[in-house]
Amino acid sequence: MPSHEMGMKEVFENPKSIFSTLTPEEKEDLHNHLNLSYYKKNEFIFKEGEKPSSFLFLFDGKVIIYKEGWGGREQIIRMTKPLGLIGYRALLAGELHIGTAIALEDSTVGSISSDYLHTKLLKNPNFSLRLIQKLARELGFSNMRTVTLTQKHIRGRLAESLLLLKEKYGCENDGATMKVYLSREDISNLSNMTTSNAIRTLSTFAAEKVIAIDGRKIRILDFHRLEKISKLG
Repeated sequence: MPSHEMGMKEVFENPKSIFSTLTPEEKEDLHNHLNLSYYKKNEFIFKEGEKPSSFLFLFDGKVIIYKEGWGGREQIIRMTKPLGLIGYRALLAGELHIGTAIALEDSTVGSISSDYLHTKLLKNPNFSLRLIQKLARELGFSNMRTVTLTQKHIRGRLAESLLLLKEKYGCENDGATMKVYLSREDISNLSNMTTSNAIRTLSTFAAEKVIAIDGRKIRILDFHRLEKISKLG
């Protein structure tokens, strides 16, 4: 079976996928109504202020969504891994995108027309319930991140961001090196701090043997210490 078909089977059958809630007939029909688009690293998927026209999910790769703040400073507000949905809040709300989605690495995005979503997918109560649950979880996550990014000190914010990256994208075979390679600027944008503060704090963590740094690769040496720093804020 071609790798594309293997990946599509994962989209429909993986319990973590929202599409696993569909009936076999619905899955077959959806297979004929979705399109795949390919994005190079750093290529835009959509931009802030654009009107959403499709229901998007990440087929393969990594995507981040950021919002531009005062003075052009960017804040990463969402990270997506395969099987995750992209920009669906704006589509459901009938609003413009409030953030910009960009491919963190070469990525493949699946798209389903808005009309198909409303006339077909949302007719399935299990699919609709899963979508509501996902929205509710992301609202809770956003609320917690608001507190973190406004009340924790720099060390706590950066430690939490590293833990979040580990949880979202996992680690290499050594169980410690994170599978995502962000620039120092991206890490600062995720942690609501200046790039210079992010660089300094990462260096401090390395000096304390909490992490090891090799270019953009970050290896967690002391997971429990990193958790403690995050909780203490």
